[in-house]
Amino acid sequence: MQLFHNLNVDFMGKRKFFYVLSASIFLLGMFNIAIRGLKLGIDFKGGTEIIVKFDQPIKIADLRTDFQSTGLGEVEIKTFGDNAGALIRTELQVLPQNLFPKIQKQIEDDINSSFPAVAGVYTSEKTPNTLTYTFNNPDTASAIANKLFLDGFQSGKVSEEVTNTQVVVQVGISDWVKESLKNKLKGNPFQVLREERVGPKVGNELKRDTMVAIVLSLIGILIYLAFRYKFVFAFGAVLALFHDVLITLGLYAVLYNVIPGLNLEVNLTVVAAFLTLIGYSINDTVIVFDRVRETLKIHKTEPLETLMNLAINKTMSRTIITGGTTLMSVFVLLLLGGDVLRAFAFTMFFGIIIGTYSSVFVASAIVVDYAKKYNKKVEF
Repeated sequence: MQLFHNLNVDFMGKRKFFYVLSASIFLLGMFNIAIRGLKLGIDFKGGTEIIVKFDQPIKIADLRTDFQSTGLGEVEIKTFGDNAGALIRTELQVLPQNLFPKIQKQIEDDINSSFPAVAGVYTSEKTPNTLTYTFNNPDTASAIANKLFLDGFQSGKVSEEVTNTQVVVQVGISDWVKESLKNKLKGNPFQVLREERVGPKVGNELKRDTMVAIVLSLIGILIYLAFRYKFVFAFGAVLALFHDVLITLGLYAVLYNVIPGLNLEVNLTVVAAFLTLIGYSINDTVIVFDRVRETLKIHKTEPLETLMNLAINKTMSRTIITGGTTLMSVFVLLLLGGDVLRAFAFTMFFGIIIGTYSSVFVASAIVVDYAKKYNKKVEF
């Protein structure tokens, strides 16, 4: 399918204007990252994320107000999925010690009311995250572990030995969240779908591993393209990829708190989107370079700028059709994918546009300017 027949646009003649445009957008993004920073998800900064599903719709604004008095500090709450779901996020990894006794009392009240015979005849030990109870016999320990688990606590036997008399209960922020919600939203039952905790050490390791993954992917692409084409082609392509990633990342800082619904965090899902974007963008660039190589073999005496324009014009229909169909799919995800997929869809949507643009006005233009500046004749 051909959208354009005999297209003849002097793309390379306009490259200096687009250099200025790219530099301006890049600097705007970097300025916002430096001044406003990026909002990192708990994958990178550590914290606790809890997803709660209610039986009836809730008002997120009222829930935010209710949580101001929970003692968990700054808590971020937003809709998750439909209007009966909520995502609750805090930078805390463990329950504050002033709240720990309240959860302990709740657990022990549950034990005493369900098993009156053991009231006052068991011992307990605690750590910052757990409570360990010792009972008189293994059957009692097993029954209490099951009962606490059914009541929503993270409980279990210390060991599976038949002589085990101890029950361990993991005490987390979700326990206090559940207790607070029961008191504040009576008559609207709920369940905790997921609780995820990431410590600061793990977050720092993920940051490091993310940077390593992106840098290694770019180095691999540089080596591959240098062998397949010429080094200047590889350099232009990789520089275009840096351009795509950094400008798209800059949009996160520029648009944060500007457009409702686009207050996006950088998390592992976004990293996956950037790696996908790198693959998509380099594919576009390679198609242009392939056509340039074919054209150079046929028209060996033509200037490189002319041949680059010819290659871009010939591949423009394919570029628009492929990019357009992908954009439509990603746009639907952006609109209807919900909070979980929004950051991924946002990265892909703008990344595809920027990547298609950079294949023409960054990667190809750098090759042309290199050949002109150093008076190099590119041959295959």
